[in-house]
Formats: sequence, C-alpha cells, structure tokens
Amino acid sequence: MSLPVPHKTLILRLSSIGDIILSSPLLRVFRKAAGSNARVDFVVRKEYAELVKFSHHLSIVHEYDVDTGYKGLQELARRLRAEKYDLVIDIHDSIRTKLLRAACNANDVVVMDKRKLERWLLVNLKRNAYTNNLTVAERYIETVEKYGIQNDDKGLEIFIPDSILFEISGKMAKLRLNEFEKVIGICPGSKHFTKRWQKEKFAEIALRAVKEFKAKILLFGGADEREDCEFVRKEVARRDSENSVSNFAGNFSLLESAAALEFCDAVVTNDSGLMHLAAAKQKKIVAVFGSTVREFGFAPYGTESAVIEKNDLDCRPCTHIGRQECPKGHFKCMMEIGSDEVYSALQRMLS
Repeated sequence: MSLPVPHKTLILRLSSIGDIILSSPLLRVFRKAAGSNARVDFVVRKEYAELVKFSHHLSIVHEYDVDTGYKGLQELARRLRAEKYDLVIDIHDSIRTKLLRAACNANDVVVMDKRKLERWLLVNLKRNAYTNNLTVAERYIETVEKYGIQNDDKGLEIFIPDSILFEISGKMAKLRLNEFEKVIGICPGSKHFTKRWQKEKFAEIALRAVKEFKAKILLFGGADEREDCEFVRKEVARRDSENSVSNFAGNFSLLESAAALEFCDAVVTNDSGLMHLAAAKQKKIVAVFGSTVREFGFAPYGTESAVIEKNDLDCRPCTHIGRQECPKGHFKCMMEIGSDEVYSALQRMLS
C-alpha cells in the first residue's frame, strides 16, 4: 500500500543542464499526485534556474549562487529549515545537497539511487551490472515510488515565457525559414572534450543536408562553443551560401535556444545539455556518444532518436560525465565515427 503524498515538499537538484531537464517528468507526476493545493519547491543553482523557474508544477524555486560559497549555502540552509518541509527529495545527492537536506529536518527524506556501484564497475572493470534500462528521468520517479507515483510516459518538458517565444519567433521570421524544405539544428559543443565529435564532421553533415534537403542550418551552443559553431557556419557559407546557415552560439539563453529549437525538423548533437533541451521540445535527435554510454541513463528521452556510438571499443566507457582528454591518447570513440553513419541516421528521420 502506498503512502499519502506529503503536503509540503522540497526537491533538490543543483545542476547541470541535462540533469535538471530530466527532472521535468518527476515534477509533473509528483504535482499531479500531490494536488494543486500542495506546496512543491525546488532548489537549483542560480545559473540554471531558468530551466525550472517557469514550471507550472513548482511553487517556489530557491536559487543557490555558488559565488557566495559556504556562507551562502548556510544561509540557504537556514531559509529552508524555516520552511518546515514534510518531505525532501534529493535527486542530486552531492555534498551540498546532503547538507541542505539535513538542515531541513523534514519528516521524510528520499534520495535517488545513482547506481554508483554499477557505474564504477562499468567504467573501471567494463562489467555491465545494470539490471534494467531505466533512464535518469525514470530513476528520479523511482525515488518516490513508495508514494504510489508512476511515470506517465509523456517525456520531458520545458516552460518558456510568452515574451521569449514572441521574441524568438520574430527572429526566426527574419530568416524566412519557409523558403527551405527542412530546418536542421546542429549542436557541436559539449562541456567535456571526450563528448565532442569533430567540428569538421558536423560541418560535413550540415553541408550534405543543405544540398540534399535544401535545408537551413541553425547552430546552437554556449559562449564556450561559439568558436566550433562559427567554424561550421563558415564552412557551410563558403561551400554553399551565407543564407543557408545561422549561428546563435553564445547569443541565446537556454530558454531562447529551446524556443528556437522548436523550429527545427531534426537536431544533430553530442551528448550534451542541448541534446536534452531538444528532447524536451520533442525534436527528432541524432546523438553522437563518445566516452559515455547509454547505460548511464542519459540518452535522449521521450522522443524519436538515434544514438551513434562505437560499441566495439574495450576502453569505453572511460567516464560517466566526460573527460578533458582521452586517457588512451587515440580518441577512437569519436575519431572512428564517420559522417556517413551519422548522416544516414539523419536521412532516415527526415524521410
């Protein structure tokens, strides 16, 4: 028999982009079970707050500014303790969230099972001990199963204010996308080097799509990814035309990127936060995985997708989050994925 859903709940997930977006099914199903009069709050790092602050399922979003250090964390802990939460759901389980959940002194605390042993065995011994194929989004919901809460299989979601939707719609209108047969989003960046497919191959995919599908290419990324996106833009412009490609890297916020991704027919991306943002917009996705594998639970969720990866390498996975360099020095997990394989997956989706 399941337990009654508490009236006042706090959810902890400080970072990062993909992890926070993957929490959206949990927020939706928990709110439905708790009821409209319940209080459901969320704690997140300030730089990622836009991903949840407009959610229809949350009451209050508490932002933590990492620049305030331990003093700021203590102040946040004091504020949370004063709220007297009935339940704390920790789907991050970091040192910071351990402190915050302890400070709340809630009647009940539930913590996500991160499968740390299974992850360690797969990374270090290449032994796959995962007993099911649950994604991270499903593992989040698993955390509250004792309350009778189940997945609704409606996928990820992201809430965007009308002001941003109108602004981005205006910018897209200026591109005259209706003159193109397809619109393809390209996201060549990722925080970690070993999760980045070569920018030259992304450029090749973009060019082939432009020529075969008369496509418009939209490039997305953060400020750190502007250089790679600009390389792709220049290649497409040089070998086809300036009108065939636009680079928004470093110019759009996360929600602005999400609003622009709505205009894409398909998205080609690395294993990155933008991949999950595209999934939240239910876009067709071709994702290139290098040092990470699907068993960790971070494949595109709730949308049509193809994951391209090298499954015959005995050194893979070498990490569950990505590295700044290949520990073997050869980087075969990305170098040996050719543009033909990725483009074929894109062709199948577009046709």
